[in-house]
Amino acid sequence: MRATKDIGNRKWWAVAAISLAAIAFSLDLTVLNLALPTLSHDLHASTSQLQWIADAYALVLAVLTLPAGMLGDRYGRKKFLLFALVIFGIASALCAYSTSVGTLIAARLLLGVGAAFILPLGMSVMPVFFEEKERTKALAILMGGVFLAYPLGPILGGWLLTHYWWGSVFLINIPVVLIALAAIAFLLPENKSSEQHAIDTIGIVASSLGLTGITYGAIEAESSGWGNARVVASLVFGAITLLLFYAWEKRILRRGRQPLVDLKLFSHRAFTWGTLLMTSVNFALFGLLFGLPQYLQAVRGDDALRAGYYLLPMIGGLMIGSVVTGKMANKANTKLAVAVGFGIMAAGLMLGAQTTLSASNAFIIVWSGMIGLGLGVAMPTVATAAISPLSAERSGSGTALVSSVRQVGGTLGIALLGTLIGASYRSQLHVENLPNQVGAAVHSSVIAGVAVAQKLGSPVLLHEVRSAFVHGLDVMLWVCGGIALCAVVIALVFLPNLRSESNEDDPKRSRPKRQAAATPGSTRT
Repeated sequence: MRATKDIGNRKWWAVAAISLAAIAFSLDLTVLNLALPTLSHDLHASTSQLQWIADAYALVLAVLTLPAGMLGDRYGRKKFLLFALVIFGIASALCAYSTSVGTLIAARLLLGVGAAFILPLGMSVMPVFFEEKERTKALAILMGGVFLAYPLGPILGGWLLTHYWWGSVFLINIPVVLIALAAIAFLLPENKSSEQHAIDTIGIVASSLGLTGITYGAIEAESSGWGNARVVASLVFGAITLLLFYAWEKRILRRGRQPLVDLKLFSHRAFTWGTLLMTSVNFALFGLLFGLPQYLQAVRGDDALRAGYYLLPMIGGLMIGSVVTGKMANKANTKLAVAVGFGIMAAGLMLGAQTTLSASNAFIIVWSGMIGLGLGVAMPTVATAAISPLSAERSGSGTALVSSVRQVGGTLGIALLGTLIGASYRSQLHVENLPNQVGAAVHSSVIAGVAVAQKLGSPVLLHEVRSAFVHGLDVMLWVCGGIALCAVVIALVFLPNLRSESNEDDPKRSRPKRQAAATPGSTRT
């Protein structure tokens, strides 16, 4: 058994390695989008098949994250991290060399299995190996990698598709995985919970079915609409199953057994509001990354690579914000730091809502950079707040809960905000004089609308289509800005200041965490 303090600087190198793995995990949420037209041609994929190539990964990710945290707690977080990276690497190679749609979808499902373990188990080492004063800096490194990869995906994807074949967007994972495997194997000690309770099998099944229903419904709503019978049935089934899951977890807790989800965590303000704030960011950010590339390509006429370059300011702002947050981790007021970050993000989103057809490059650079800066300032501190109540014994399950809720929030963000853009776009179109099929094509998407207008040689229709989409984008950015403003209020009113209120919920909370980390069997090499 090795005490946590004996790890020394190895833990920082281990966090860097985990961050590399998290970058690969996050890249796969966005890097594929630009490759879909190529896949449609090379693999003869239908629209619905393309949707499942993109969404199979997110579906498995949402479903398996909770069990992944529990398995890491019980059998060893390092062991399952290494297992997940191997699966992720193998699945990446299978994706790259798939020769049919079915094979690619199956490989994407396997990729999601590996990814489901990476972020929650990566975050779970924070309460075990880092003192409270170090956690914000460590999480700034980890979450910086996660959020850096979201806008980096379209840039990297655009460059690879310009120079190589579509499988290259998956092969980039393999060197990252190999480096992370070697680093984690040598730098990170094994650690697991010393409490060996019976596995909550019913909880695993119920949570998986419930999250499958919600996620599948949100994914289908993107193409079929929220009123579709299959979508409604899936969402209702998911919601009812999650309510039954909640009731079962309460029953388990009353009997003194260990539930899959520790409901007592929600009695901690830091965990509850921190998780909500992280989810709201994913909701807004995923919606933005859905709408902005379409604006750049369909409205401004940029190619995939050039459109990706416009996301660089967001990456720059994110990196600056993360560095500043890491350096100020032990000096800044938690509430104020989070509120300032979300305030900057809200200002950037609302400035972006003034976008017009003739918006300058400088204007786009400024508002997207502001969003990245606000994100970099707020997210590490929010993540620290969310995991602050977690004991070393159940850090895997706790961080898995945060990750699962955040992932579902992102999926719902794409679906709901995508629906909002679509409805706003269609409300500005006047295609009554066009044939039914042509009008339906224009209504379906801005990309189809631009293609129809160019084929008809109609500058009037082209201007109308592009103006309508800009209107939809602005409406969505106003909504995202409103979400960020609500986050400012939540941070100031409900989020505790970790520096002054670290023991408010439980005066003895920090001491048992350190003891648990040093319990025989809980941290070992």
